[in-house]
Amino acid sequence: MDRISFVAGSSPTDAPQMPPGTRVRYFAPAPALAPFLTAYNAYGAVDRAPRVDPFLPMMTMVTILVDAGPVSVRMRNVVYDDVPPVALYGAMTRPIVATTHGGIQIGVGISPLGWARMMRRSAEDFHNRLVPIGSLFGPGWGERLRGDLIAADADDDIPAILDRHFAPLLATPHPQEALIARLAAIIAGPTTPDIATVAEELGVTTITLRRFARRYFGMPPKQMLLRARFLRSFLRESGLDGGPPGRSIADCYFDESHYLRDAQTFLGTTPKRFLRQPLDFLRGSVASRIRALGPAAQVLHHVDPPGVRAAGARRA
Repeated sequence: MDRISFVAGSSPTDAPQMPPGTRVRYFAPAPALAPFLTAYNAYGAVDRAPRVDPFLPMMTMVTILVDAGPVSVRMRNVVYDDVPPVALYGAMTRPIVATTHGGIQIGVGISPLGWARMMRRSAEDFHNRLVPIGSLFGPGWGERLRGDLIAADADDDIPAILDRHFAPLLATPHPQEALIARLAAIIAGPTTPDIATVAEELGVTTITLRRFARRYFGMPPKQMLLRARFLRSFLRESGLDGGPPGRSIADCYFDESHYLRDAQTFLGTTPKRFLRQPLDFLRGSVASRIRALGPAAQVLHHVDPPGVRAAGARRA
């Protein structure tokens, strides 16, 4: 599959009104994998001229470059030159600015439940980091995955290829899945409770909650709650969530300055300045994700705990 054939394709879940020569498409993983993989996406550009695109902070991702490169990524003052063909992005509290030169990038979002099944290492080891996939998922795993994506005939083949490669990594249930899912639901929910309230709801101590969040979510629980609060408000105020722009920020903010402090943390600038940048791929990503999956952002992706327990029972 090359960038020209990918961009020439079309689907009801495509982002609308993308510039000529570009395309964004999201796919849902197979139902059995949905609690563990938040989404599949594919971004494509025909022109090899360099382009710079910002993206919002996200959860853990695996990315695969097809007919693409070189790619560099900046996270605040850290620059990753020549991003590996298959890479792992840890959970982010920083915006990402990607410089690309055409081609296709395919992404796989990994939920905390997916991380628990796939990895023995703490997710915090990769917080705000980008690393080669290497042997993290087994020797040669990334090369085999990328080879199958390069050989794909059409973009409709992408989800089945990804399902096939990720399913074996997710086959073994984790004993903490119900608790992970409950914490994920609180984070994706409409409110921002304090840590003591979250710990009480989950039936754990605050110390256990912090350790647990770092291990499976990649960061302390307060950071996750604040990131979700900010992104809910930012997507709403900017209209990126599909609604009209200019709606009020979340009631949990005391005032505008409170909101702007979070913007400095999670955008590195004010919302107005961030929105002045070229946002074709960011806007396309949000629009296609809403069409294919519903939630406007990976960080706000909700997993239903009963469904997770049922999926685990079927695999046991």
